[in-house]
Amino acid sequence: MTKAPPRSPDFAELLAANVDFHGDLVRNIPGIRTSQHLFDDLSSDPADWDVAIAAEAANRTPTDAALITRPFDYGTVISYTFDSAHWQATRFSDGTRYGVWYGSLDVETTVFETAWHWYRFVQDSYGDLDREIVTERRVFDVRCDSLLIDLRGREIACPQLVDRTSYAFTQALGRYLHEQGQNGVLVRSARSDGTNAAVLRASRLSNPRHRAWLTYRVNALRDRFVAERPRGRKWLSFAPSSLG
Repeated sequence: MTKAPPRSPDFAELLAANVDFHGDLVRNIPGIRTSQHLFDDLSSDPADWDVAIAAEAANRTPTDAALITRPFDYGTVISYTFDSAHWQATRFSDGTRYGVWYGSLDVETTVFETAWHWYRFVQDSYGDLDREIVTERRVFDVRCDSLLIDLRGREIACPQLVDRTSYAFTQALGRYLHEQGQNGVLVRSARSDGTNAAVLRASRLSNPRHRAWLTYRVNALRDRFVAERPRGRKWLSFAPSSLG
């Protein structure tokens, strides 16, 4: 007997609810608390820096949305994700057709999400060393005005939405949403009790504003993670392996 090919998931019932969302989402990206001069590797003379800055400004393409598009300003906050050169495999994309922008409803949720990925990097790179690896993060508020599919609570009947080991189902769902021209989803975080947004259209995001600096300290060998808000003051701490 010929075996029937596997059927594509039926997402109709799963996508029955939506929310007209108008508010801020929190974006957590790599950053440096202390600014570094962009041209100090070219010369030690501040006068040369001024010349380099003037040359960069003279050749810059004018834009009315500098805080959103310029790479030396807030470029990574919105536009970076949607540039095909930076697409990557994530929960709702396999990284080959489109990018997905992720934000959360609160800062704590962004920490749990990004802490897991940072822990995995440290584990792969320095996991056999008993040492603390430090990185800095910058947190932004970004305005979102969009009709979003509301998947909150759906993870009870559909645990694949928060599967920590496989993105196969959610990537198929993301592909379907992208093909249907949908804006994105609100969904429970797989790493905490918080809520994430996965946004598929850059036009639904605007007005990035600085919110906070964070410092992450990870010792993968000892399974220890600490987030500092003011530098040097512990804010959140947990065993990062518990997020996997």
